[in-house]
Order: sequence, then structure tokens, then C-alpha cells
Amino acid sequence: MAVPGRAPRWAGEDPSRRFGDLFNLVYDPAFLVHAWERVSTNKGARTAGIDKATAAMIETWVGVEAFLGQIRDSLKSGEFRPVEVRQVLVPKGNTGKFRKLGIPTIADRVVQAGLKLVLEPIFEADFKPCSYGFRPNRRAHDAIAEIHHFASESINYRWVLECDIKACFDEISHTALMDRLRARIKDKRVCALVKAFLKSGVLTELGNREDTLTGTPQGSLCEASHNDPYEQCWVMRSARRLTLVGAVAAAGRCA
Repeated sequence: MAVPGRAPRWAGEDPSRRFGDLFNLVYDPAFLVHAWERVSTNKGARTAGIDKATAAMIETWVGVEAFLGQIRDSLKSGEFRPVEVRQVLVPKGNTGKFRKLGIPTIADRVVQAGLKLVLEPIFEADFKPCSYGFRPNRRAHDAIAEIHHFASESINYRWVLECDIKACFDEISHTALMDRLRARIKDKRVCALVKAFLKSGVLTELGNREDTLTGTPQGSLCEASHNDPYEQCWVMRSARRLTLVGAVAAAGRCA
């Protein structure tokens, strides 16, 4: 399931092309069914958001068809509003530090998955060949294989740039991210929905609500689609600033 028609090809042929009339796909019944399948078959389906509902509970108590019908109606009417994500602190090994994870409700995850189905084929056209993270049919092992290739005797690259964006998920600029989104998407309803997820806030383990002025919660489906266009832009700009030439830039992306 993907954006129908020629949109992905158009995106590849014209880097400046902007796409509209996409919101109807987000609440399209077939897209919602596919989004549900992605969410319900993920191991995170057993974890509830702030409403304490898991995918299994929704199947038993509400029914999938009725549940998706409610989501479709609320999206179509413009009444849908994402709720706060449930924040969980996960230890970072033995460092004594914690990583903040955000757990959305199942309903929000389904809508996020629908958004990802619509937006991913368009933004795929903009990614560089050296970008491997969070992309369909790509994985870290592919990046490692490319590193081995460029480090082989026939090519013999000797320098590797390894970089990371400190607290990337916590500090992503919503303004910069939305600018990147609007460069490709002119459907105001889609942009408004993405922004609503960014601004939905978190509910801490102590039960306090916190606004999300920057960043995107780690653990959400949209975390991947939010982060990649932003991070790739930053990495490529930094590489140019340092005047480093290296096909082994894949090393930084798979770190």
C-alpha cells in the first residue's frame, strides 16, 4: 500500500514539486486497514498509551471495523486531535542515564501509520544513496556492506566521518521540520495533522502534562518520518561545511 498514481515518480523527477490533495488518503478505508495491520502486528501493540487500551483490547471490546470507522469519521470531519504520549524512562545501559520514550495511543499510532504511508513515497525521492536509517528495504547491514566496499583495496578510502546529533529527538526544531515538510507538501490539512502530533505533549510517569515545544517523542511511528528529512539535511550541510568528501558517509548514518 502506497501513494497511488505517479506521485513517487513525479517526486523523483522534480525535486521542487509540491503535492496536494493527500489528506483524503490518510482516512481512506484501505489505507486505514493497512495502517491498523502495521500497528496491531508490531510488538508494541501490547503497550498502551494514556488511554490504557492495547490493540487486543480494541479488537475484543470495540471491534476493528468500528474502531477504524470512528477514526475515519473524526479525520474526515476535522475533529481528530492527537492526545499526549505516555512518557516512559528507559535506562541507557549502565550509564545511570535514561532515554525518554513516548508511547502514543493505538488510535494515534494508526493515524501516524496512515500519514507515513502517504508521505514516505514522496520523501523517499529526496534521500541520498548514503542514507540508510528508517528507510524501506534498507538496514544498517547494508550501510556496513557499503563501508566494506569503499574500504576495499580497489577503492581504498581511508577516512570515515562518524557523527551524531546530540539529543536529536529532544531538540528537533518544529519550525525547521515543518518548513522541510511544506517544501514538498502543500496540503494544509496534512501539514496541520503532522504539526498537531508534534505539539500533542507528553504525560510523565508522575502524571504531569508537559508541552512539546521542540523535539518528537522517540518510540512513535512518526519519529522516523519526522527525523530523517531533518537529520539528513543537517548531516549533508555539515559535511559540506567541513569540506569532507566521502562516500563512506554511510557510517555516520548507521551509527
